[in-house]
Parts: sequence; structure tokens; C-alpha cells
Amino acid sequence: MKPVTPSQATPLEINWLAGSGLRPTRQRVALASLLIGDGQHRHVTAESLFASVNNSGERVSLATVYNTLRAFCDAGLLQEVTVDGSKSYFDTNTHDHPHFYWEDDNRLSDAPADQLEIVQLPDAPDGTEIAKVDVVIRLRRK
Repeated sequence: MKPVTPSQATPLEINWLAGSGLRPTRQRVALASLLIGDGQHRHVTAESLFASVNNSGERVSLATVYNTLRAFCDAGLLQEVTVDGSKSYFDTNTHDHPHFYWEDDNRLSDAPADQLEIVQLPDAPDGTEIAKVDVVIRLRRK
């Protein structure tokens, strides 16, 4: 999929950005088109998105990709999922849902939420509250 410029952007990309208060700059529109342009949810790393945008002919620095992904997360457009405390994936599906992490491929995918049941969480320590529960189920081939 080839990213688009602001003048080529569809209402999907423009509304996605504008609805969150982000200005549709050339870089943001190019990255948004790769993330949501086909209407499918995806999980990307900054490095994989950087490779995709540069393979398309658009020139965006890795620092810009990181900064834009952070802005998208801060605006509620993406969800960051951290694996092993160091590897971040960015998910276009911002609803709470579990993930499979495929260790052999270093890949993240959605797990069926309707098959997950969390019966009870531990009490939060005094003076705190549980903000979110992330479920990442690690998989490896037998």
C-alpha cells in the first residue's frame, strides 16, 4: 500500500487525524494511510512502519515515525502494546482486547476477546487504582 499526501488523503485519513485534533501534515497523512488506509487493523513497530513508508518512496526519518506514533497514541488513535518491557507494537484497534505474541516471528496479533475470562484481579495497593490490564499470550511453535 502506498501512502498518500495531504492533497490525496481520503476522508478516512483526514477525519482520523482531525477527529483527534491532530493537524494533517504530510508525514502524518503518509503514516496514517499506511496504518488505516485500507480499513484493516494492524500491529506495527516503529521500525516496520519506517521501512514501509520508505519503501513506498516517501521520505520520513525514523525519529519522525517515533514522534508521530507517540502523537497518535497520545491522541488516542493507537494503542501501544509493550512486549518484554522493551519492544513496542502499535495497534490501530484501540478497544481493550488480548493479544497473541508469536515468539518465532516477533509478531503481534489480536486474540479472541470472547474466549478470555478474567475472574478476579488482585486489590491495588493503597493509594492506587488499576488503570488497565494488558493481556499478551506468548506463542511458540512445538
